[in-house]
Amino acid sequence: MKKFKILLIMLISFSFTMSAFAQTSEITWVSKIQEMESSQLTLLVILAVVLGVILLLLVLMIYLMSFMVTVFKKENPETANEPSWWDEFKLKYIVGRMKPVGGKEEKEMMLDHSYDGIVELDNHMPPWLANVFYLSIAFAVAYFTYYSVLGLGKSQIEEYQEELQIAAVEAEKYKLLALSSIDETSVVFDSSTPAINSGKTIYDTNCAACHAADGGGGIGPNMTDEYWIHGGSIADIFKVVKYGVVEKGMVPWQDQLSPEEMQNVSSYILTLQGTTPANPKEPQGEKYEPAIEDPLDVLSDEELEFVQAGEVEN
Repeated sequence: MKKFKILLIMLISFSFTMSAFAQTSEITWVSKIQEMESSQLTLLVILAVVLGVILLLLVLMIYLMSFMVTVFKKENPETANEPSWWDEFKLKYIVGRMKPVGGKEEKEMMLDHSYDGIVELDNHMPPWLANVFYLSIAFAVAYFTYYSVLGLGKSQIEEYQEELQIAAVEAEKYKLLALSSIDETSVVFDSSTPAINSGKTIYDTNCAACHAADGGGGIGPNMTDEYWIHGGSIADIFKVVKYGVVEKGMVPWQDQLSPEEMQNVSSYILTLQGTTPANPKEPQGEKYEPAIEDPLDVLSDEELEFVQAGEVEN
C-alpha cells in the first residue's frame, strides 16, 4: 500500500508539473495545440484520457501483484524470507551484491597500501554504472559510424546551413505577404533607390502618355506643383492609382499592377514635386499642405511630463 501511495503521489506531481510547464512554455508543440480546432482538441483529450486509464490500470495491476505476493508469503511462511523480484532485480542490475563485511572475501579485496591505518577496498563498480558506461561506448561507436564513416547523418554545419535556407524562404514568404497586403491604409513613401527606379519604369510605361514624361501634365493634371485634385499624400495618390477616376479618364490599375508596384509608382510621383517640367500645365485642384505633427507627440512619456511640469511652474 505504501508503494502504491508513493507512485500515485509521483504521478500527480508529474501531471501538475507538466501542466504548469505547458502554461508558461513557448515551445512549438504548445503553440500548435493552441492553434488546433475544437474537434482536434476533443480527439486529443479523448486520447489523453484513454492513455491515462491504461496507465492507471497498469498501476493497479502492479499493486495487485504486490498484494498477491504478500498474501502468498503469509500463507507460506517458508517463502517469507525469500527476496522479492524487486530485491533480486536491484541486486543484479542496480547496486550489485556486496561482499560480506569481515569475511574472507573482504580481506581479499583489501589493497596493499593504507592511509593512517585505513585500508581501501577494491570494490566492484555498481552494475547500473557499468551498464551506462557500456551503453555510452556502444552509442559512441554507432554515432561515429553513422555520421563520420557512412556519412548518412548531417553535420552541425550542414544543419545550420539548412536552417539558414529555411529561414531565408520564410523571410521571403513574409516579405511577399507584407507587400501583397499594401493598401491605401498601410501604404508608405518608399524612398529607396530600387523602389524609385521601379516606380519610374512603371510611370514611363503607363502614366507618361497622359501626365508627360517629366510630370508636367497633358490630358492628366500636372504632377510637379502643389495643387492636387484628389489629395497629395502618399495614401491619396495610391488610392487614385488603385481605383482610378473613371469619369475623368483615369483607369484603375489594381488589376494590372501589384500593391508593391502601385506603392512604388506613387512614391516616384511624389519625387516629381518641385521639379521644373518643360511645358507645365496650369494648377488644378487645391493646394495640398502636409499635416504638421504636434512636437509633443514625438516626446517620450518622461520628456512630456518634464515639459508639462515646466509649464505648470511658469
